Parts: sequence; structure tokens; C-alpha cells
Amino acid sequence: MFFLLSKLLLILFSPGLWLLALLVAALRARATGPWRKRWLWAAVLLLFIGGNGGLANSALLAWEKPPVPLRAVAPADAAVLLTGITMGSKSPHDRVYLGSGADRFTNALWLYRAKRVRRIIISGGSGSTTPAAVTEAAELATLLRLAGVPSRDLLLEERSRNTRENALYTKELLAQYPNIKSLVLVTSAFHQRRALGCFAKVGLHPVPFPADFRSTDTPHNLTAWLVPDTDAFGRWSGLIHEITGYLTYRIMGYL
Repeated sequence: MFFLLSKLLLILFSPGLWLLALLVAALRARATGPWRKRWLWAAVLLLFIGGNGGLANSALLAWEKPPVPLRAVAPADAAVLLTGITMGSKSPHDRVYLGSGADRFTNALWLYRAKRVRRIIISGGSGSTTPAAVTEAAELATLLRLAGVPSRDLLLEERSRNTRENALYTKELLAQYPNIKSLVLVTSAFHQRRALGCFAKVGLHPVPFPADFRSTDTPHNLTAWLVPDTDAFGRWSGLIHEITGYLTYRIMGYL
């Protein structure tokens, strides 16, 4: 039930959907009534905020965990790579398709190649509401092997469907490997807060290594603040969804 609810929230907390609702409300309001203007002004305000790249970037900078230099990462036993970055619905199914968030994969590989971690734990089954033939963990393991990481250095957790289960099932997996004590958590920068909280709740305390930054350095030109940006709506949507998820997890006691 909670898994399906999280998918529903992804739709409901979309600025694009809010804008559509405001415009529909304005069209349905009486032409001579005060509410038509109110709905239209609300839509204009939402359009300005939602399409403002400077505002979206500033909000993301405030929420995302900051980047960590490679040299600041102490050597650890394993990196925990959280999934949610493959496109299992894309055909033909003779390869692995990476979507947004692919930096999680490349950053975990970078940590391994830089000898900051000895092994990579890939945590993730399928985030789809329909059955999947191959888990995300298995797909990313295929790519890591193609990149030269030997199978002996890969551990797969293939049951989890959300962040809470990532933590729970990784904890269960680690019970079989008592020699793995220190961990580095690799996930998107905007997702690190919720992920770290879930892992701490089950007694794991990995070092964060944020990846997949949706923000850039603070822009010093007026273009980002004055010219509408179509990508801003997508960034706002992702941020609002993540903050909602964080608050929901806290209410449910998962953090």
C-alpha cells in the first residue's frame, strides 16, 4: 500500500498538474465572478515560480547534500549504490538503458577505481508497479562487469522497492558479510537526506557520497532569474516529491 501511495504522490505533487488545475478552475469559474481572476493570477504566479530557473536552482542548492571530494573519502569496505536509474520499460531488452541519475552508477565506479572502496553493493529490485523480468541491481551489475569490476567485488540486494527497503535489506545482506564494516552511500544529492535517515534507523551509518546533482553553482547572470526555463518545472517537481517523501518517512517512523 505504501509503495503504491508513493507512486500516487509523485503525480499529485507536480507543479505542472497544479497549473493545469488552476487553469481548469479559471475556465469553469463565472466570467463575471471574482474567482476567475484569482485562479488566473494564481496560475501566472505558479508559472513564474515554476519556470524560474534561478529559484529552482537555489532551492535545490539548499536541499541537496554538498559534493564530497574523492580525496576526502576515507577507504571503506564497500559502496552502497542505490538504484532507480534504469529504464526497464524501454525496448529492445538486449541492453541496459540509463536514465536520469546515471551519475550514481559512474560515481560508484569512480570510487571503486580510485580504490576508495573494495566492493560495491547494488541495492534495488524494481520500482515498477508491474512485474519486471530483471532487477535494477542485476542490470547495473552487468554494466559494472562490462566496466571491468570482477563479480567477486559485487554484492546484489534485489528485493527492495523503495528507500526504506534499501536500508532494511542491505542490513540483512551485510549480516552474511561480517567483514564489511565501513560503507559509503552513493545516491542522488537530493535523495541523500532520506537515504541516510533510513540507513541510520536500521543501525547503519554510511559516509555520504552525493551524486546526480540537479543544481549548478549559483548563476551570476540575470538570465537564469528572468528568462523562463522549461526544465525548472521538472526540477521543482523532483524536489517537491523528495521533500514530501522525506516528511512522510519521518511521520511513518522510517527516519
